Amino acid sequence: MSKSFGAMTVAQLSVLIQGGAADPVDVAEAVFDAIANYADKAVFTTLLEDRAMEEARASSGRLRQGRSLGLLDGIPIAWKDLFDIEGVTTTAGSVVLAGDAPAERDAAVVDLLGNAGMIAIGRTNMSEFAFSGLGINPHYGTPVNPRSSDRPRIPGGSSSGAGVAVAAGLVPVAMGTDTGGSVRIPAALNGIVGYKATRGRHAMDGVYPLAKSLDSLGPLCRTVKDAVWIDAAMRGLTAPAVAERRLQGQELLVPENIVFDGAEPGVVVAFEAALERLQRAGVRVLRITIPAFDAIIDLLTTYGPLVTAEAYALHQERLSGPEADRMDHRVVLRTRLGARTTAPHYMSILEARRRLIADVDRLVGDRLIAFPTVAHVAPPIAPLEQDDELFFATNNKTLRNTMFGNFLDWCGVSVPCGTGEAGMPVGLLLSATARRDEALLGAALAAESIIRGDFA
Repeated sequence: MSKSFGAMTVAQLSVLIQGGAADPVDVAEAVFDAIANYADKAVFTTLLEDRAMEEARASSGRLRQGRSLGLLDGIPIAWKDLFDIEGVTTTAGSVVLAGDAPAERDAAVVDLLGNAGMIAIGRTNMSEFAFSGLGINPHYGTPVNPRSSDRPRIPGGSSSGAGVAVAAGLVPVAMGTDTGGSVRIPAALNGIVGYKATRGRHAMDGVYPLAKSLDSLGPLCRTVKDAVWIDAAMRGLTAPAVAERRLQGQELLVPENIVFDGAEPGVVVAFEAALERLQRAGVRVLRITIPAFDAIIDLLTTYGPLVTAEAYALHQERLSGPEADRMDHRVVLRTRLGARTTAPHYMSILEARRRLIADVDRLVGDRLIAFPTVAHVAPPIAPLEQDDELFFATNNKTLRNTMFGNFLDWCGVSVPCGTGEAGMPVGLLLSATARRDEALLGAALAAESIIRGDFA
């Protein structure tokens, strides 16, 4: 049984630990053994074995004394290499930060989940500075999608190692960040669940930024229930408060513009099959046009992406110095495009964003939105590494659907809904407007098994 601890859901493992059938020390040791024996060494950038075993022993002692901290006590978690861990340098997937001073304290959410008894296993690999939806990293290696059966395929990014660590059964949950899809994309491509919270729902202290107007947090895990439990602890709650919502009569909006453009046939088939199952369960599916999607594309074309402008402002000094030569050249090229967005252009983007959010909020109301998380399955790694033009085109397409949610301040959950080309996973993205996380998660709890169908 010990070999499968990392492949369990958080809820399954919690039952064993809280019931005394599994000891947190044994669980942590088994997780480190699994990581050591896993062939792909690009999943983690840092392992925290000393800290983890100390935390596991403390958890074990509490449980023996009947002083459990709650459902998450003793559960292992991995952290994306953007979250400060006390005594460890936060490298953000880049070698240029490797010589920086270690963090003086844990990031706020690391501290909160530590207070819930979770065991910090290590830090996972990522796209450099979180600036790609593909997950390719020339410095620390690119984690291979564990669902690949024909040839090595991308993990999705930027939370690449987080997605692979969960999908490969190394840990039950890993924490990611999402600025344009960086939780939901690897979740979809690896066949797991990824929850992107409304921006501002969770504390960002101690999290290395990409674009503060868009950055949000969320877990990658195996079930929506796991995401609900982790979300509660990230907000300092002792128990989750999200209730499963009734699906009968729930209205689900499916956009007809943009999100299906160039979609692979297998992705469309899997998505439509999931919609049919939801309709049989009583969900009302309404196909509509969301004009804001076209308006956002026009804004990107006219002024440049908001994320690129803010990333350039963050890294401007680095890009003009010798550090740029040590960075992934594709990250450098893409970030430098932010110089084209002038201050008046930036203000125009923000004003248009406020207007579009208000327009979409009125259009959507208390309904949910659904479309494919990514319009294609995970492509092979090698061609993307060899061809910059293909890299940028694929990156743009990979981020296209999810970035709408970031721009419009939505929350979203990607749930596996089937498979496409080469048996690779397809994700269905459920979204809701800002600060409707409880409604979204409640509906996702009820809909998850229907959306999944036969997907294991």
